[in-house]
Amino acid sequence: MRATENDRIIIRGKTDSTPDRHGTIREVRGPEGEPPYLVSFDDGHETLVFPGTDFVVEHTH
Repeated sequence: MRATENDRIIIRGKTDSTPDRHGTIREVRGPEGEPPYLVSFDDGHETLVFPGTDFVVEHTH
């Protein structure tokens, strides 16, 4: 997985009752666009993310 700063991300909810989480990648800490990513979520929470299979990157161009 590769991403750049300002790409949007979605972390899919694990169940129907768990909503998806949306955010913006603020910093890419891995080599050549690889994880981990510092993500600022739309709810204001900011954290370091190591993506799993439920993680989708929407690239900005």
